[in-house]
Amino acid sequence: MWELIQSNKRKSLILFLAMGIILLLLGYFIGGMFLGTNGGGELGVFFALLIWAVVSLVSYFAGSSIMLSVSRAKEVTKEVHPQLFNIVEEMKIASALPKIPKIFIINEEAPNAFATGRSPENCAVTVTAGLLSRLNRDELQGVIAHEMSHIKNRDILYMTFAGVMLGTIVIVSEVFLRGLWFGGGSLNRYKNRSSGGGSGQAVIAIAALVLAILAPILARLLYFAISRKREYLADASGVRLTRYPEGLASALEKLADNRLDLRAANKATAGMYIVNPLKKKGMKLSDLTSTHPPISERVRILRNMSQGAGYMDYQNAYMKVKHKTERLIPNSVLDSNEKVTIRDTSVSKETIDKKNYRRNLGDLVMNVNGYSFVHCVCGLTLKIPPTYKKSEIKCPRCGRINKVPPRNKL
Repeated sequence: MWELIQSNKRKSLILFLAMGIILLLLGYFIGGMFLGTNGGGELGVFFALLIWAVVSLVSYFAGSSIMLSVSRAKEVTKEVHPQLFNIVEEMKIASALPKIPKIFIINEEAPNAFATGRSPENCAVTVTAGLLSRLNRDELQGVIAHEMSHIKNRDILYMTFAGVMLGTIVIVSEVFLRGLWFGGGSLNRYKNRSSGGGSGQAVIAIAALVLAILAPILARLLYFAISRKREYLADASGVRLTRYPEGLASALEKLADNRLDLRAANKATAGMYIVNPLKKKGMKLSDLTSTHPPISERVRILRNMSQGAGYMDYQNAYMKVKHKTERLIPNSVLDSNEKVTIRDTSVSKETIDKKNYRRNLGDLVMNVNGYSFVHCVCGLTLKIPPTYKKSEIKCPRCGRINKVPPRNKL
């Protein structure tokens, strides 16, 4: 496992540096174009380095908080959803994390989940209300194990960095190109800005224009390639924790069937979710611009793990489904010959019908938003909003006076 984490860190660092080099080249050519070849490129690199440093510091110290805030996620207590907390605690023990992640819920019906944070000691798991209402225990455990694996494999910090770097490159390129367009810019106007002659300046200007167009594309391709591999690795690590590939496979199928938009998601945060939250009806998930591998492919890999739930079992299933000999998992991990047996598949056969789904979803959303629930002896459940300040409430059915419990501190 240590080798897998180290390999993941190396790949993350390479990704981060590659995107940084793209940003520096962009700064060099834009600086040379606007300020001339005598020091203009160097000044552009300086400003690019300054931008890189600022966004990196923001990502490290506040990236997790920003993402949770943008996603409109609310931290919850165990009373809101005891089963979710129990599963997170189980997966924390199974993955040997030093601390139980904070748990957040997004008040949306579209099922999805993500993990964020800068380290296993400072991390969070976030799920939507729709996910909790739609999945049974085994499926929810599979999703949580997947997200805990992202934390265990040290994915979260570096993917946050990469996402911020990608956003920065896109913004710099957009500002530059829009400035040329709306400012009436032309390549000819930059020919004579350097003492080295117009031809050299024209080359710099053309290079800046080409790089401004290509840089966001190259950065996206780097980001997408690494993101896809990380999803496969998180699947492999997750089923190793649960010893039940069918749980995650079934959950992914339910998430694939979803046709609801996740309003809290955007292009900057999409890569963090377990499935692409921006997919539209009819969209091909195998599209080159997707941050995630096709769900149908991930499900087939999981269901080909008939001999065990270890890394070698996932690697063999991966090669069988993909028809490739590519080593997704480091050889040192595969050579350990670890045997992980699949647990009894009869542990959970529960299903959730539409009536229970709607009721559970409504109750969960109310609970997250501070509602209290009072169960009267007559069988009626009173749902009390957070604006109700009295300590007692009268049952409208039987007239009994019930005490209002203390509010959950969210």
